[in-house]
Amino acid sequence: MLEHGWTEPKSPSEFSSRRGSKFSVRHLKMALLSSLRTQGLFGALYYTGTRSISSGSLHITDSLNFWSGGRVGLKDVKTKSEPVYEPATGRVLCQLQACGAADVDAAVRSASAAFTVWSKLAGMERARVMLEAARLIEKRREEIAEIEVINNGKSITEARLDVDSARLCIEYFAGQATTLSGQHVQLPGGSFAYTRWEPLGVCVGIGAWNYPFQIAAWKSAPAIACGNSMVFKPSPVTPVTAVLLAEIYSQAGAPEGLFNVVQGGQETGSLLCHHPSVAKISFTGSVPTGKKIMEMASRGVKPVTLELGGKSPLIIFEDSDLENAVRGALMANFLSQGQVCSNGTRVFVQSSILPQFLTEVVRRTKAIRIGDPLLDETRMGALVSKPHLDKVLGYVKQAKKEGARVLCGGEPFIPEDPKLKDGYYMTPCVLDGCTDDMTCVREEIFGPVMSVLSFDTEEEVLRRANDSDLGLAAGVFTKDVKRAHRVIENLQAGSCFINNYNVTPVEVPFGGYKASGIGRENGQVTIEFYSQLKTVVVEMGDVDSLF
Repeated sequence: MLEHGWTEPKSPSEFSSRRGSKFSVRHLKMALLSSLRTQGLFGALYYTGTRSISSGSLHITDSLNFWSGGRVGLKDVKTKSEPVYEPATGRVLCQLQACGAADVDAAVRSASAAFTVWSKLAGMERARVMLEAARLIEKRREEIAEIEVINNGKSITEARLDVDSARLCIEYFAGQATTLSGQHVQLPGGSFAYTRWEPLGVCVGIGAWNYPFQIAAWKSAPAIACGNSMVFKPSPVTPVTAVLLAEIYSQAGAPEGLFNVVQGGQETGSLLCHHPSVAKISFTGSVPTGKKIMEMASRGVKPVTLELGGKSPLIIFEDSDLENAVRGALMANFLSQGQVCSNGTRVFVQSSILPQFLTEVVRRTKAIRIGDPLLDETRMGALVSKPHLDKVLGYVKQAKKEGARVLCGGEPFIPEDPKLKDGYYMTPCVLDGCTDDMTCVREEIFGPVMSVLSFDTEEEVLRRANDSDLGLAAGVFTKDVKRAHRVIENLQAGSCFINNYNVTPVEVPFGGYKASGIGRENGQVTIEFYSQLKTVVVEMGDVDSLF
């Protein structure tokens, strides 16, 4: 079951016959994040092919570094390798060795060489390579999604949608590559000026572990569309799928070194940020790390894009469609096991409808199917690591100490399948009786924990919703159109939703206010964050000189 009252189709033909009805579209709307093509919609829910891997079956021995057009094995490694774990089973997936200064320099030099060639191509030529990369991603969709699940622990349904988002992002920016143009300004006497957008050079992308493949695409697509090259460092927790994107770009006809992958943690990231040949840094991750990257970039006066943390409010007014509001709250808290920066984890519910809301949200939360993330019927997989699982469970314990009531969940979970007994699972949690000063309300938990707070008036909830140093996202559910726009106008957040939540089409910008970041990802405006503007003044007459 996806939602109460809607059963999954048994075949593509059944899906096709049902998708036109108001009922089926309504029930799919919240579950599928954003509008994708019909084939993508069905494919995310129901896979008709043969599964090539299963949880606990994959062991990776190939190098995960990629530059100069191929995978690169590290030589003269001085650092100790670190194990990478499969979240679903808790077993070691591979050993990861961090790139040192020589490796980072080799990757940057490879990117610099590619930039020399790539930046001179016409937008149409760049678009042709990008569209081919998107086609290859679509062709390998299930393979990439399966490896993402092994790598990250999220459900296969969500992983497919992540791969779709990556593909759509590359397709979108392929289109943008053909439209890059400046401005013509007529000046007196027949003289004129014009502007041109030019690429920056070698860009660095540093990814997070919650959307490994998608983030690699979200950062690389606008960068290369503008004529830049990129060196990408995945999270050391989820290092596996970024190299697949590197291979796909190469197979699509990109010059060697256009998109490179270096593995490692904080030290490798620092080497990238300080490298003199790096022109820009784009980072997704925590606020403390984002501040450090901003500081390092400032020494070279390098521009940064920072997509950081959130503690976002979701406001549900008494006139809301309660069914949709409950769905929205579930989507705002439990996608990817709650490990989403934009999640609306502070759920403000008007006091007159609080009992009904809690009854329904608890019922549906208890019904979420937890287990093997590679099974189509699973709706919640494993958290990304054992330390992170312990951290999230610790927040639930702290919430109880501070007076919150656990209405459901918040406990370790052991699936029935014995091969999953050491995986990092927990039951999704709903907390009631929360107050604004509680730790669970103030700090980003980054797990499947929903904190519910009551409110009485619009003025009150706006003041409380904005009482945070973070401002990544916000949402409001109401049938009052005037109120919806009025509330959104006064919410201090960069990505806002009305009567929906966590919908991220690649055509629109995504990013935050306040400490949640700088710059935007996706949408046409992102071109400005991967380009620099040159002004050219052309004199058509004689020079007027004071000397």
